Amino acid sequence: MKVSEKYYDEQFPFRGQWDMESLCGLKIRVVDGKTYVIVTELYQENPGTSVTYAGQSLRDQICDAKGLNPEEIIYLECNPDTNSKLSFYDEEYFAVDFNADPQHRYRQLSSEEVKKIVS
Repeated sequence: MKVSEKYYDEQFPFRGQWDMESLCGLKIRVVDGKTYVIVTELYQENPGTSVTYAGQSLRDQICDAKGLNPEEIIYLECNPDTNSKLSFYDEEYFAVDFNADPQHRYRQLSSEEVKKIVS
């Protein structure tokens, strides 16, 4: 499963769980004065930890590398469409609030929200 480059502007290497070398797609967008950091799961191209399991550590590594304040960004995780027949490989975007309790940490974005941010 190769992830289309339309989902990211660069591949971002990061340290995953147990300092495992990992890789995600990265896109940073400023829309209406808000900075969105969008990490995309690369599936088989990623030799290590998934973006979901890397979580807050990945956010912090990106902010350090790009000179961003973690408190001033909106962090999104993207599960890209891979044209698979399996529904769990359909395109989905989630806003992640690391300060929320686990039950409310992820909020799926509507297609209208996604279009506004990534178009």
